[in-house]
Amino acid sequence: AHVLLAEDNDINQEVAINLLAEAGVTADIANNGVEAVNAVREKKFDAVLMDMQMPEMDGYQATGVIRQEFPVESLPVIAMTAHAMEGDREKALAAGCDEFETKPVQLEQLLTKMNSLLVDHDGEGSRS
Repeated sequence: AHVLLAEDNDINQEVAINLLAEAGVTADIANNGVEAVNAVREKKFDAVLMDMQMPEMDGYQATGVIRQEFPVESLPVIAMTAHAMEGDREKALAAGCDEFETKPVQLEQLLTKMNSLLVDHDGEGSRS
């Protein structure tokens, strides 16, 4: 699979890229929501891993814009946040995210969610 990682923290980017690479997943990086929206307009991704707290445009806003142009069936979005409070999952899902993952991300859990979404979205099984 090839994903877009929308994450503003350099250390989190590096950790995520390395973990994903170990699982055979390649990733491009967007440093904020504006970059994430532009990236999905320019390139095809299997999924978006969206940090919800970012500068310029947060993950909620970016997901809303992405959903206006890319229906749920065409591009899975997984929300990721370190500040998981009651109601955050529901807020992310309401913004158009398909799944919700708290940080620090557990790789096996994330891969299971990604695989499930890729199966659901392409109807033929996992693309990874």
